[in-house]
Amino acid sequence: MVDLAERALAAANTIAVVGLSRDPAKAAHSVPANLQAAGFRIIPVHPSADVLLGERVYRSLTDIPEPVDLVDVFRPAAEAPGIARQAVAIGAKTLWLQQGIVSAEARRIAEEAGLDYVEDRCTAVVRALGRIRKN
Repeated sequence: MVDLAERALAAANTIAVVGLSRDPAKAAHSVPANLQAAGFRIIPVHPSADVLLGERVYRSLTDIPEPVDLVDVFRPAAEAPGIARQAVAIGAKTLWLQQGIVSAEARRIAEEAGLDYVEDRCTAVVRALGRIRKN
C-alpha cells in the first residue's frame, strides 16, 4: 500500500530544500543530493550560499521564480510554521518536515491550506523504499 509520503514524493518534480547544507557530511546535504541524483529538480534555500548542488540558491521560498511541488524542510521545528506559511504563499503542493522534525502548528497551516503534509520522515528513505525516480 502506497502511503501519503510516497504519493506526494512520486507526484513531485521540483523540490525546494529549506536548510540545504554546504557540508556534504550532513543529511541536509546528502539527502537532497540523493534526490537530485534520482532526477528531481532541487532548488536550495539557504541564508548565505550562492550555489549548492550546482543550483542557484534563494534566500527564501518566496524568492523562487518558478513553481515548487514540494518543500523539504531541514530546519528546527520552531521555524516550521513560518516555512509552512511561505509554502502556502508560493502554492506548493506538499510540505515535508524531515526526520526528527515535528510541528503541530506547521501541520495546521499546511492542511488548512490544502497542502499534503509529511513530518518526521526522510525523503531519501521514502524515495529508496518506494523506488521513486524521475530519470
